[in-house]
Amino acid sequence: MLFNGSRLLGCPVLSLHVGGRIANVTELIIDPDDLKIVACRVEGPLVGKEVGEILPIESVREFSRLGMIVDSADEFVEENEIIRIHDIIKLNFHLVGLKVESKQGAKLGKISDFTLEPATWRVQQLIIQRPLVKAFLDPELTIPCSRIESIDDYKIIVKEETEKPKTKAIKTDFVPGFVNPFREPDFASEIRTKEQES
Repeated sequence: MLFNGSRLLGCPVLSLHVGGRIANVTELIIDPDDLKIVACRVEGPLVGKEVGEILPIESVREFSRLGMIVDSADEFVEENEIIRIHDIIKLNFHLVGLKVESKQGAKLGKISDFTLEPATWRVQQLIIQRPLVKAFLDPELTIPCSRIESIDDYKIIVKEETEKPKTKAIKTDFVPGFVNPFREPDFASEIRTKEQES
């Protein structure tokens, strides 16, 4: 099941320990190398005073229509507590708002949203807001991440959508070794056979 990444902004973080909401998601921290959400920035009454403001995505036990479920507020960490997450935060990478271009240089638009797969927290599709001129005919464009060629701080380059290769009909001189009882007899070949016999 895929869902839009924008759905996570403002999403409640629920604690099994407390039995209710302890924070809200304010930002998604995405690794540009594999477009996977590694953590979320959160805010709440305890955040910044008693606990850190980063929720590593591995700490999320479940994601449901109610929100992200964690064991307790102890899952929140400081920004520099986990080196891998800290290095990604320093990149200041934001997927929404990036320009998207084809390999040939055609400007496709800007990313307005994306879809996620909750089992892996990996971005599956980019939702592109089309430029003003093209928006009249096609306001949105959805591109699967398998077409991404490269990512930098300003834009994403995607491969052109190629046509499916046409399959050529294979010609065979196959003659079955049996008589099909459901086929009507070919009277012309029967006459030829009789003429050859006589």
